[in-house]
Amino acid sequence: MNNKEHVFFDLDHTLWDFDKNSKLAFKKILKQNAIEVDLEHFFKYYAPINLKYWKLYREEKIDQTKLRYNRLKETFEGLSMTISDEKINQLSQDYITHLTQFNYLLSGTYEILEYLKPKYKLHIITNGVQKIQDEKLKKSKLTNYFHTVTNSEMAGVKKPNPIIFNMALGLANANPETSIMIGDSFEADIQGALNVGMAAICYNYHNTSLAKNIKSIHHLLELKNIL
Repeated sequence: MNNKEHVFFDLDHTLWDFDKNSKLAFKKILKQNAIEVDLEHFFKYYAPINLKYWKLYREEKIDQTKLRYNRLKETFEGLSMTISDEKINQLSQDYITHLTQFNYLLSGTYEILEYLKPKYKLHIITNGVQKIQDEKLKKSKLTNYFHTVTNSEMAGVKKPNPIIFNMALGLANANPETSIMIGDSFEADIQGALNVGMAAICYNYHNTSLAKNIKSIHHLLELKNIL
């Protein structure tokens, strides 16, 4: 890794603790909308359904509106709860409104960024919407660590599409050979980066099975042993 000059990070699930912040947002909006359901029971259904619809969204098979509606509709159906379409649409909007009120970061985020900042130029590549992702970075005091932020709204495509990676490299004035991507999703972050000639490290805190040739870490501070 001696030739690396640019380090690109995914944001959600890699630096920004999406799972924790999402649960806190749902806790607030379910109470606000007078929907009585145990939060852990809700997430038992919601988490895999959300992943399924995000995969469809990444693959350009559904748009944001369908992503936000369908994941809630299917969750409540799984819970055998009858919730009106009007209420689901309200919950969908409330979730986006309140999500960035909670900005917990994954363990080691500030420490690893402080360690890397003097040595590399740091960047973000995210599949999120620009306004929301910018708010997350600002409210969690991450903005000043990064030279560039590339999001799927700017690129018109989502990771792992090579267009978004090439756009990020262009904005950073970086070459693939001197760049490395760090993210939690093998499909979106790791495979996407490898496909354009970048090195990649999987932040595998989910403990999923990876091929032996894929470099991985289980805590952000392990990057000190690599970079």
